Order: sequence, then C-alpha cells, then structure tokens
Amino acid sequence: MSSLFSPLKVGALNIPHRVLMAPLTRTRAGEGNVPTDLNAEYYGQRASAGILISEATTVSPRGHGYPNTPGIYTDAQVAGWKKVTKAVHDKGGRIFLQLWHVGRVSHPAYQPNGELPIAPSAIKPKGQVWTGKEMADYVVPRAVAVEEIPGIVAEYVRGARLAKEAGFDGVEIHGANGYLLDQFLRDGSNTRTDSYGGSVENRARLLLEVTGAVISIFGADRVGVRLSPGGVFNDMHDSNPLRTFSYVLGELSKLEIAYAHVTRVTAQDIAHGAKDGVGPKELRKYFKGVMITAGGFDRPQAEQAINEGWADAIAFGVPFLANPDLPARLQNNLPLNTPDESTFYASGPKGYTDYPTAR
Repeated sequence: MSSLFSPLKVGALNIPHRVLMAPLTRTRAGEGNVPTDLNAEYYGQRASAGILISEATTVSPRGHGYPNTPGIYTDAQVAGWKKVTKAVHDKGGRIFLQLWHVGRVSHPAYQPNGELPIAPSAIKPKGQVWTGKEMADYVVPRAVAVEEIPGIVAEYVRGARLAKEAGFDGVEIHGANGYLLDQFLRDGSNTRTDSYGGSVENRARLLLEVTGAVISIFGADRVGVRLSPGGVFNDMHDSNPLRTFSYVLGELSKLEIAYAHVTRVTAQDIAHGAKDGVGPKELRKYFKGVMITAGGFDRPQAEQAINEGWADAIAFGVPFLANPDLPARLQNNLPLNTPDESTFYASGPKGYTDYPTAR
C-alpha cells in the first residue's frame, strides 16, 4: 500500500489516508463575514480529504485584513458554518476550523471605528493591503498593552467554543504566515521588553497561552497548530528560526496536541528571500506527535516525506482548490485540473464550485 494512502490516527480522529486539504482563503464569505450555501457546497465537494482544514477564520472583528473572509464570533457566523460542517459530515468527511487573527497586516478600513491594527510592536510591515477601494501601504500598527493580552486569548477561546457549537471536529490555531501569533513569535516583528518579548520563551508565550486555552474547549486531541518557520510572507523574519521553532514545537509536544502543521520552504519563498534549512525535516525531532506539512507537494514528494519520516500527512492547497476529488486522482494517478488563478480571490461559483471531478 502507498504510504500516502495508509490510515493514520490524528489525535481523536482515525483518518483513512494522509491527503489533507490545506487552509485556503477564497474571499467568498457573505455579508457580515458569514459562510453561505456556496461555501457549504465547496467544502462538501472536498469531503474526501483525510481532514479538511477550513480557510482562515477570524476570531474577532479586529482580526480581519482581507475582504469577504469568514469569522467565528457571531451567532450568524455559527449558523453559516453549521451548513458547512453538515455538508462535510453528510459525505463522511472531517473538518477543522482554522482560528485566525491578522494582527498588523490589516488597515483601519477593516478595523472597528477605523482604529489602528494591533501588533506585538509598532513596526510597520512592508507591502500593501487592499482597503476595499484601493491598494494602500500598511500602516504603523498599535502595540498592544500587556493588560490587553488576556482579552486576545479570550477571543480565541470564544472562537473555539463557537466552532464546537458549529459542529467542527477540531480547530487549527493559525500561528504562521506573518499573522498575529507569528508576529509575537519572531523577533523581526516583536521587540517588546515585557513578559511577551525578548527571549524565545517570552515570544512564544502568547501562542502557548492560546493553545492551552483552546485545549480547554476542545481537548488537546482535537487541536492543531500551524507554523511557518522559514516563511517570509508578510515581511517576516527571525534571527534564529531553528532555536525559536524548536522551542515552540517542544512545548507544543508537551501539550500532546493532535498535530503540528509545519510548512516547508518552497522555491517561491526562496525567490522572496526565504532561506531553506528550517522546516519539518529539521524540526521533526522536536515534536513527538503527528507532523503535517504543506508547500507545493506532488504525490512522489508526499510519499517520500512520509517514507523518510519527517511528515505523517501532507496538506495540499492549490491542487485541492482545482480538484475536489484530489485523493482519488492522486491514488489512481489521474490527470489534475488546471487551476484558474484569476478566480482564487473572487466571488461566485466560477473557479470555486465548478471544477469537475474525474469520474
């Protein structure tokens, strides 16, 4: 049997194979950042994934930084997500919700009362953001006071509680890609001098507090954490990523979470200034549980990663976007649909729910 198509125990779940769907932002939430029937159709089509990891979903009105992204902080959003989980479960699938807060990579246009986005430190990221009207430079964010941090943890707890109410099988905490928890983790974006800055133990404190608090809602065996140790997306860097992320994974290992989802550095990352040498291969030994990875895998690469022992399962992104039946296509070596990049971040069913299955 192919290693990619062998069963695996992931925390509380027993999954039939190791082809997972990575979280993919698609900007198709409805008014009020509420999931719609179209979203339910999309996820239901992809229910054959070992685990579906939802698109990043904000835990707070302050957590938004992109148009039409879903939230998990209102009753209407819970009702919308219930349609999604039902569609997946009706087809025998399993789905985790990814809990998200963008932190500094937002804009006053997305913030309640036009406030500044929050961050660990008042460091403006390079780059631009779509405000809903135009592209604009990122602003200098407001550094959160230490007294505010319990409130941030509470937003993740509320998100987890509402995700449970909406019928999700678990949650993935988004600690990657330059968003709020990643901003606290890395010394390129965190120059605090209090108990949440300086040493790696302090910089990791918020992520670990959030993880412990979310575990209190779902149980450790239904909680995952995503990390991007070598990633430079959203102007991220760290002076010693191996030290930072080996510590984080060691602490997460002690919490006995369902999985760590650690992205590998891709050629595209390297083209944007990333350095290879700190990813799941190098970090596997620091985490004792299930290791999931992602980052441009095909079937041979996925099987090699599993056979070499530095990954237990592979999360596929763009291939799953364009191939709702991706596990069957990979298992049977069938050709893949070509993704339409012009519809990745669009609206409506085109390039979303209209990709054909192989059979």
